[in-house]
Amino acid sequence: MENTEKIGILQKLIQIKSVNGNEAAVARYIASLFEPYQQAAKVVFVPYSPGRDNLVVTIGDANGKQLGLSGHEDVVDPGELNAWHHDPFVGEIVDGNLYGRGASDMKSGLAAIVIAMLEILADKTPLKGSIRLLATVGEETGEYGAAQLTKAGYADNLAGLIIAEPTGLDKIAYTARGVIDYHVDSIGKSVHSAQSNKGINAIDNLIVFYNEITEIMKRFDKMDPVLGGLLHNVDLISGGEQINTIPGQARLSANVRTIPAYPNQMIYDILEKLVHRLNDRPGFQLKLSYSYPEEAVPGRPDAPLVKLAQKIGHRVIGNRVIPVGAGGASDASEFLQAKARFSAIVYGPGTNTSHEADEYVEVEQFLQATELYRKLALAFLAGE
Repeated sequence: MENTEKIGILQKLIQIKSVNGNEAAVARYIASLFEPYQQAAKVVFVPYSPGRDNLVVTIGDANGKQLGLSGHEDVVDPGELNAWHHDPFVGEIVDGNLYGRGASDMKSGLAAIVIAMLEILADKTPLKGSIRLLATVGEETGEYGAAQLTKAGYADNLAGLIIAEPTGLDKIAYTARGVIDYHVDSIGKSVHSAQSNKGINAIDNLIVFYNEITEIMKRFDKMDPVLGGLLHNVDLISGGEQINTIPGQARLSANVRTIPAYPNQMIYDILEKLVHRLNDRPGFQLKLSYSYPEEAVPGRPDAPLVKLAQKIGHRVIGNRVIPVGAGGASDASEFLQAKARFSAIVYGPGTNTSHEADEYVEVEQFLQATELYRKLALAFLAGE
């Protein structure tokens, strides 16, 4: 495939406005690229909701081992358009950089793995196993496309998984923090502030929770040698109606970044125990809920998939490729819940402009990624 055609595929993906939705258009476009290879590629749409389709494409020999290549179809909102110097939904190229929402996170990675598979099909390269594309919805808002595919069994036969999220091609993330977003709703009793003794201050009760959970979280003091320690931050508190009324309701929202030493269930147990204990006190009515929690991803820098990706990456880019940890969650957290036991890495083209205005990817790095994924997939299936 010519470089101009590869770049055109990425530009087309960026031009599809899949902002926290509309992923079906992305899935349809990718599927159309595989239409010339209908006899060699199995294409399956997995709907999540109207306008939101996951896509699974499998090529190769079903009797061998299977490598998963994954990328998400959604992007975050571009934000204030006046902050952009390049239209976020065009894919403009200036001075060797391709700009647009998703150029880094992560339509460049998604395009690169698709192109790698298309080139293998075009060359009629025999495969000692199979390659499965897992293109997901809703990664930016909770990894629920990956969760759906995992529950449906699409990752159950994987022997390895590459998530094409942006790391730059000189780094491979082999372990990552998990995430728990939780909310505590406090119900009190509203009265006039001049008669506060008749009411129950919902904010006061949240402050009690805040102080106690802050002290409890300090006990989680183990340090991961790569990821560091567990992080707990209360980021939102809201409540009350007006300044002369005792607040009858309030909400606290917090974010926990977990590490493999502290599985999410350990944190759930602590939170639920504290809420239960406080609710035994007079006047307390707290309710705990979660938003799309994700487990930490364990891993080893010397895992065979990491070593192979380092070797192939070095051949392609000409520089050393370093194993690192990732602070953010990815679809790997969901796919690793599959029946199969396999290593997962995050390795893809991109820059540190994800979610920013004028997000971009270096065109050269994107083109290198298409070559890297093709060679890495073939080497993995060949047992290198």
